[in-house]
Amino acid sequence: MAPLRTCVAVLAVSFASIACFGGPDGMVWVEGGTFTMGWEGEGGRADERPAHSVRVDGFWMDETEVTNAQFRAFVEATGYVTTAERPVDWEVLKTQLPPGTPRPPDEMLVPGSMVFTPPDHGVPLNAHQLWWSWVHGASWRAPTGPGSSIEGQDDLPVTQVSWHDAKAYAEWAGKRLPTEAEWERAAKIDVGSERFMWGDELEPDGRHMANIWQGTFPQENTEADGFAGVAPVRSFPPSAAGLYDMAGNVWEWTADLYRDDAYVERADEIEPGGCCSNPTGPVTTKDPRNPYSADSRVQKGGSFLCHVTYCESYRPSARMATTPDSGMSHAGFRCVSDAAGPGDDARAADGR
Repeated sequence: MAPLRTCVAVLAVSFASIACFGGPDGMVWVEGGTFTMGWEGEGGRADERPAHSVRVDGFWMDETEVTNAQFRAFVEATGYVTTAERPVDWEVLKTQLPPGTPRPPDEMLVPGSMVFTPPDHGVPLNAHQLWWSWVHGASWRAPTGPGSSIEGQDDLPVTQVSWHDAKAYAEWAGKRLPTEAEWERAAKIDVGSERFMWGDELEPDGRHMANIWQGTFPQENTEADGFAGVAPVRSFPPSAAGLYDMAGNVWEWTADLYRDDAYVERADEIEPGGCCSNPTGPVTTKDPRNPYSADSRVQKGGSFLCHVTYCESYRPSARMATTPDSGMSHAGFRCVSDAAGPGDDARAADGR
């Protein structure tokens, strides 16, 4: 007879998402089902349209973003060296640049990563190069470059990890990266609204629901939510599914390739009134903002840099394309697992 499992419904939500003792440690069960993927309402972007029905099977998802402590355990166990800690491979980099771009000097191809460096004055919001800098020596160990450290910050989400780094960690942990559809299902389940992960209001009753930018982006952050940068996991209320920081804090890698017209193509393939099951994203990429990238991946959830005037990607339908070798000081990840879900043991015992 299969062992009994003791399950408790996540506080103040329905039974669609359940935390189960006996499931993978630190993970929450997300019930499979059909939901509306994408957004055609206020604030939505072209790559979120058209909204369409999607069905996903149930899965386990990390309760929080992968932390510095968890990623350190992976590195210590395997000796893994992240993308940001390796010299830049010019043969890879040049494929992401306009043809004929000259090779930079060797001193520019040393290990490093992108770091948010706020200006001290107002700048055009379409000029992101004015607040991002390539910093030699920036990595997951030193997120803002030489002199910075993660010492004493075990509970902060790991940042400066590329898609390749996230995938390597997931495989080591016996997990995988979520598909974009799985991620969005987890973010939207039991909410009763598709605008934000907690309802229709950004700050219900004046409460800060996520670690995002307050003030004037990008030069002034008033830190009204208590944080100027990345916050420790579980600093803000969990989602209806019992998941923390699905909005804001750090962007999260998914498994899917990015196309700005992915939803248009998918909708064309779906019969009227129908839906598609367990989509895994397109097979090729298309990103008008980075036309030379052949393998951009989807990130979800927004970050502490998102503001209503600039990013507003703390909406669950929002999407961002990022090249898979890019680590950034506002990007991390969480994993999912295909381990047996609640009730699977009983169904197997009954021969179902």
